[in-house]
Amino acid sequence: MEDLLARLSLNQITLNKFSLKDCVEACVRNNVGWIGPWRNKVAETGLAESARIIRDSGLRVSGLCRGGYFPAPTAQLRAAQIADNLRAIDEAATLGTSTLVLVCGPAPDRDIDAARGMVADGVAAIVDHAHAAGIKLAIEPLHPMFAADRSVICLTDEALTLAQKFAADDVGLALDAFHIWWDATIYEKIRLSAGRIFAFHVSDWSVPLPGIFAGRSMMGSGVIELRRLRHAVEAAGYHGPIEVEIMNESIWNRPADDVMQEMKRTFAENV
Repeated sequence: MEDLLARLSLNQITLNKFSLKDCVEACVRNNVGWIGPWRNKVAETGLAESARIIRDSGLRVSGLCRGGYFPAPTAQLRAAQIADNLRAIDEAATLGTSTLVLVCGPAPDRDIDAARGMVADGVAAIVDHAHAAGIKLAIEPLHPMFAADRSVICLTDEALTLAQKFAADDVGLALDAFHIWWDATIYEKIRLSAGRIFAFHVSDWSVPLPGIFAGRSMMGSGVIELRRLRHAVEAAGYHGPIEVEIMNESIWNRPADDVMQEMKRTFAENV
């Protein structure tokens, strides 16, 4: 169990109301060795200062959330999104991680096929820069309930097919238990993703769901077979950090150390 806890990472949105510095200090106090920052929190603190805070703390960075959001209604806006992703790659490198998570974005209109094409074009436009910077692009398939407002890439095999257009060292998957647990063929899809899993995120799906975006719960409070999923991604070759990524208003309103202690306990018991 100590080996598993050594892989535990705090995805920063789990402590969404705290600054990056606060989250880093909470990790240090609670002996959590990894953190997964969000770009908006890094921007609040400043990139150079964020990198310094993390470096001085001794924490390692499991990944940066997020790039993506490639689809847009005009060529000018699509170019702006690509430019933002190029900046995200540079930010990831500065923070000391090798992984940028891509939430690919919704369609700007009703043409979902065209939006998926824009996602593929967007990844193609940034992959060389990512390779040069030593950053892996991790496409995150989202639960279908997010197709309209967050990502047109919803199926693990769909994300894998897109990733396979590029070198295995450059583009792969970020698999989040909350988004993939329901898929009847997920274990076969994970097996086929061997060598391309760059990130693994956990939380739980409680019943009833507290919300859509802010609807995740602590591990063990819901219906997801988290340990089975972990074993599957490990069998497919992923043995890196495991981020706890929880969006939940009731958790966000709690003291940081209370959340961290429950996170460690429920992670150890259920993941």
